[in-house]
Amino acid sequence: MSDRALSFGAMAQAYERFRPGYPDRLFDMVAAYAGHPLRTALEIGAGTGKATRLFARRGVAVTATEPDGAMLAELREHVPAHVRTVRAAFEDVPSGERYGLVYAAAALHWTRAEGRWSRVAGLLEPGGVFASFGGPFRLADPAVEEAVRAARAPFLESDEVPSPDGTPPGNDMQWPGTELQRSEWFTDVRQDLITRRLRLSSGDYVGHLSTVSAYLVLPAPVRERLFGRIARVLPETVEVDADLTVHLARRRPER
Repeated sequence: MSDRALSFGAMAQAYERFRPGYPDRLFDMVAAYAGHPLRTALEIGAGTGKATRLFARRGVAVTATEPDGAMLAELREHVPAHVRTVRAAFEDVPSGERYGLVYAAAALHWTRAEGRWSRVAGLLEPGGVFASFGGPFRLADPAVEEAVRAARAPFLESDEVPSPDGTPPGNDMQWPGTELQRSEWFTDVRQDLITRRLRLSSGDYVGHLSTVSAYLVLPAPVRERLFGRIARVLPETVEVDADLTVHLARRRPER
């Protein structure tokens, strides 16, 4: 997983171009859960700042952390000047400062499991909010999805990241909600869904695949051959289900 986690920098500009942003209703969901104005936030694995922009433009003072220098450089090109940036993996983020919100946008699964929740709790004010959101990017047409799966099969069985704690896909509560429910640090764990369907050109869909870690860790010649196979089975435009599963939890008051 570490190779996949650190594979994005080479495609930072493509990541910015092909990855979708986040809708205003996501911020509204997090803010409603918090129940009070969100003033400060720490972002885990900010990438090129897709989620950073959402929270920053709604008045939150965001500290965006990201371990990859190329991704962080791309982020700085797109976020408001008041966003503070820190080049660090989550495990290396300096402790001491506390925030009203700690959040991760499609990045939490790259953090180390050991000590994850005590570190998050240590960065939150008592009663502060943790949020994690993301989800798979799946072709909506089953026939097109099957054609792509068959084209991919000789190279990759799947391009998705498996649940870090082994929670089955059909479980009512998905990861990280499952871990949050077991954690001594958090309470009021919730899981919500924001449905999204996007229409993309076939070229933009393959462009999105070029930012996915499962492909990025393949040797370049293999990757390009695979993208060619996938492109040949795609129609001119595709519809993609890009639903966001949102997990929210509140830091327990300190004893």
